[in-house]
Amino acid sequence: MPIEKIVVLEDDLIVRKNLEQQLRSRRYDVAAVSTIAAAQECLDRDTFDLMFVDVRLPDGEGTELLRQLQQRPQRPIVVMMTGHSSVQSAVECMQNGAFDYLIKPFSADQLDVTLKKAESFNQLVKVNQFLNRDGGGDDGQSLLGNSPPMKELRELIRKVARTEATVLIQGESGTGKELVAREIFRNSPRINAPFIKVNCAAVPEELIESEFFGHEKGSFTGAGTKREGRFELAHSGTILLDEISEISPKVQAKLLRVLQERELERVGGSRTIKVDVRVVATTNRHLELAVERKEFRQDLFFRLNVVPIIVAPLRERQSDILLLAEKFQQRFSRKHGLRTLGIAPECRDALQSHSWPGNVRELQNVIERAVIFCGDDDSLRLEHLGLPAAAKAVPVNLPPLAAPPSVAVPAAPPPQRAGPHAHPGRNGEAANPPRPRQKPGQPHAHRQAPRHQRPHPPQQTQRIWRRRQRHRHRRRRKPQTARLRLRLGVRVGAAGRGADAVPARPTPAPAKTLPAPNCNRGGGAWRSAGTSR
Repeated sequence: MPIEKIVVLEDDLIVRKNLEQQLRSRRYDVAAVSTIAAAQECLDRDTFDLMFVDVRLPDGEGTELLRQLQQRPQRPIVVMMTGHSSVQSAVECMQNGAFDYLIKPFSADQLDVTLKKAESFNQLVKVNQFLNRDGGGDDGQSLLGNSPPMKELRELIRKVARTEATVLIQGESGTGKELVAREIFRNSPRINAPFIKVNCAAVPEELIESEFFGHEKGSFTGAGTKREGRFELAHSGTILLDEISEISPKVQAKLLRVLQERELERVGGSRTIKVDVRVVATTNRHLELAVERKEFRQDLFFRLNVVPIIVAPLRERQSDILLLAEKFQQRFSRKHGLRTLGIAPECRDALQSHSWPGNVRELQNVIERAVIFCGDDDSLRLEHLGLPAAAKAVPVNLPPLAAPPSVAVPAAPPPQRAGPHAHPGRNGEAANPPRPRQKPGQPHAHRQAPRHQRPHPPQQTQRIWRRRQRHRHRRRRKPQTARLRLRLGVRVGAAGRGADAVPARPTPAPAKTLPAPNCNRGGGAWRSAGTSR
């Protein structure tokens, strides 16, 4: 697991600057300080992965800070440095929890070796913490069965395990897909590296991205410390993505980048982290159908489906049922401290005839329950299994089904006589339908509203609107006779009455026009009409 942040605690300015420059050239975030108080402020402000601490400092000894760091829940790896080496000082530092002890001046190769060892140790610590918290680990189970499907499965695992290819394991629930993934890991070259499991169906959708890729401190509410994701924990090892079909499309796009580029970014971070992992995915759904229904990304399916493995259900492995039942009986007898004598013949027949929709997981639960109910010095009998009884055959000559009890239907009311204003029924309605009962304070429903209150149909409304528009224009336009009388100078309505007659307005005299100048005479003289020189 990569180391990101380092603290350099050195009082010598030249040594501090030189070490800081070498670490920054290797793309580490470095905080260089010269006193223990400044180093404690850095540790309180942020989380660091590694510290280079000098033994002799101006405000105290480096071993005092080393003892204080051991009491922190999140403590960095500490490498002690000194220019005055002694066996006693080295032993004291290692007893107080120092990871390494360097003697100044040290070379760049020594620094590279120290950094590589610190990264390996850091990954080992993180994986150990994860396994202790998750409760995972090898429970000693392995693939059992001698049927032809199991033999083919073992041969396929042997061929695939020694490669670095991505594997997609498909099968029904309870068939042992996780055991197949663990067998691939046991037979792979990465057996000494971590094997990290992620149950995609059990992680909430809003936290699955943080589980996969980790998060930085303060990236969201509740992110009090930096956390490494499962892909970082599985660096140089194998990661199992159980129920891969349950992740959201947003996480599918980011997972595709990890599978293609082998790099990721934490939630809330901007630094790109390189990872080297082998991906094994499992699902109990047909991903081809999910791709057709647009529920799963097609490019991600192609990236996962490099080597497909199909695990057969238990109903197709009838010869393995008794073998698995005997193994489960022995295992649970030791687990619960009971001594059982075996499986009775009628119990074996019931196990063989059951369809086992839950596959191997259901068989395992049934045998554990039978062992508990059986007790000591007894064999597993049919009543201990608790399986549903076989359905009885239905006889052929069944009596005819009885007719359903008749329901009294109320008689239809007699048709009413049509009155003088009765109209024939419309749309299947009866003529003269019964009038609704009148409520107090309401007008009679059968009486029509006044004409001015009735709603007009659409065509009638348009016709009325056009008529009103025509009348409006007629009122604005004056009659033709009135326009003629105004033109003649007579008032409207004064025709035939001399007293009210108004004399016509005098016609204005035409304006005098000057004759055009005569420009045809020689000398350019201007003459007016009727004038002489």
